[in-house]
Amino acid sequence: MKTLTKAEEEIMQYLWKLGEANVATLMEEMPEPKPAYNTVSTIVRILQDKDFVNYRKQGRGHIYFPLVSKEAYSKFTLSKLKDNYFEGSLKNMVSFFVNKNQLSISDLEEVLNEINKNKKA
Repeated sequence: MKTLTKAEEEIMQYLWKLGEANVATLMEEMPEPKPAYNTVSTIVRILQDKDFVNYRKQGRGHIYFPLVSKEAYSKFTLSKLKDNYFEGSLKNMVSFFVNKNQLSISDLEEVLNEINKNKKA
């Protein structure tokens, strides 16, 4: 899987939220100041080239939809982060967030509960 630029990821966030959309609908979701229509259209075509989105024709336009799920891209991104910054160690990554006070005891308990649930499944 390829890494997305910040602009590409922003468009994907809207597509994941909406499920499918044309460029005009994507732009309606964006805050002011909105980018130019051609800019959004170009980014969507780049996402299509990267196999992140596809489209179906509707009238004279296109309706775009994600080919890659948000969950799959999140997993890829976190794995890359873990490998590149924490020597591939989930323990090191979690320890980093704990040490930087980004993860509370209750957050850790929730993570452990999720781990235990997944082990039983």
